[in-house]
Amino acid sequence: MTTLFWIHLAHILVFSSLLFYVGLVGKKLPDFMFPLLMVLAIGILGYHIYKAFTIPVHAWANYIHILLVVPLFFLIGYYGKEVSPFYFEYCLMLGFAALGYHSYYLWKEWSD
Repeated sequence: MTTLFWIHLAHILVFSSLLFYVGLVGKKLPDFMFPLLMVLAIGILGYHIYKAFTIPVHAWANYIHILLVVPLFFLIGYYGKEVSPFYFEYCLMLGFAALGYHSYYLWKEWSD
């Protein structure tokens, strides 16, 4: 099994689930989740900046994380329960997008 297999599986099982959880629970998230989302945003930012420079062929995927996921997690984490409900819907949209994208490519990898 390749590295891409594990990346797709992690995005399906862990990251899509996190996006769905944050999006569905919304302002009723436990208080510890808001600082955790900010820490995750900073970690995602650092990791994907590093990957964008070291593997420029896949830089577009890293830019998606930097420009879409990082600001979303940081805003929700920073504003907490005061954040607009729009951002929780945005989490759901990204969750569905991640689930669909990574499921498709996981299926392609299995079928090859």
